[in-house]
Amino acid sequence: MTDYRSQVKDLLGPYRDRIWSLVPGNLRTKVGRELKELEELIMEARAPRIAVVGRRGAGKSSLVNAIFNAEVAAVGAVKSTTEQGRWYEYSGERGKLDILDTRGLGEGYGGAGGSGAAAVPGETAAAVSEKSPDAVLFLCKAKEVDARIDEDLKSLEMILDLIEKTHGYRAPVVGVLTQVDELDPPEVLPPYEDEIKANHIREAAEQLRYKLSSLAGEGVVVIPTSAYMRFAEGRIAASRRWNIERLVEYLTEKLPRSAQLELARISRIKGVQLKLARAITAAAVALAGAVGAQPIPVADLPVITGIQAGMIAGIGYVSGRRLDQKSVKEFMSALGLNVGAAFALREIARSLVKLFPGGGSVISGTVAAGATWAMGQAAAAFFVEERRLSEVKKIYRQGKKKSGPLLSEEAAPQ
Repeated sequence: MTDYRSQVKDLLGPYRDRIWSLVPGNLRTKVGRELKELEELIMEARAPRIAVVGRRGAGKSSLVNAIFNAEVAAVGAVKSTTEQGRWYEYSGERGKLDILDTRGLGEGYGGAGGSGAAAVPGETAAAVSEKSPDAVLFLCKAKEVDARIDEDLKSLEMILDLIEKTHGYRAPVVGVLTQVDELDPPEVLPPYEDEIKANHIREAAEQLRYKLSSLAGEGVVVIPTSAYMRFAEGRIAASRRWNIERLVEYLTEKLPRSAQLELARISRIKGVQLKLARAITAAAVALAGAVGAQPIPVADLPVITGIQAGMIAGIGYVSGRRLDQKSVKEFMSALGLNVGAAFALREIARSLVKLFPGGGSVISGTVAAGATWAMGQAAAAFFVEERRLSEVKKIYRQGKKKSGPLLSEEAAPQ
């Protein structure tokens, strides 16, 4: 993660002050928001911090594996595999996830090899003080929505109060109904289109939603899931993974911007990755357009290039790749872009100023924004959707047509 941030700072960081200096006072509020969003999404990216409330056997480790779509957490078949009230870091090829395991305080089991003592509130308080959870998942087995759930709800209330008291905000709660594959009829496999199975899942979800509403409000969302995966020699041997994409998509919306990118990356869910790629592109387009709109014919071009390079690196990272300056330049060159093309943009802007006196700077800003948008579309297609380069070039050309004349491609590659 540190290496990635330093790479993006090399691409975008040197231009931050320059971007700000080129923006007039009346636009600084809007541009400031876009710049902050781009920095939070890319340069301040960090691991999501999730507090999990639920008793032993609720499926915490299985859920973590399902989110990663890989075996990163041990799954205990009989005894719990985690101790109480502490943070755990789960790491995969694409990133890490910080989980605070806070099993129900009424549960009389001390963990693997434990003494049988109930969870100590002080341990949980210390863990919450150590790091602030971004969100809280309340896990409940589909077959146990009526089984001693009130004790777990008290644990949830305690965790929410601790977070609010320690960090000054009420953490969002997401209800996760686990192990829906065990509901009758158990032989029905995902996507659970069987009417009887679907009705049982809906009934259990509604029951959990009703229970949670007293603490999390009437609008609390409950997402039914199946996270069962069996691994053999490091590979997935069997899977009943279901509705994990919906959970990750919703959870991403609730996370701070700085934690969204890492969750999208580790989950490998293209829908989530594309959504963040669009957010990165939108912020970069706004910045490039604002800078390009200023009547500075030469000095703004390296700044715009820096914005575009940072955008491409961010989209690449969301997809699971780490792009350095060389990789970004190679991608831009594959689209037909180079330093010569950047100066061609300047000449287009200059000619428009002559043709449309008084309106040239606005047209130049449109040119810069359009070029950035087309690059963002191409980067998402190539890195996230994994399309062939020939298709990506076509997407880029179509993007140029939609946004008007953008960059000249007449200059020979350098």
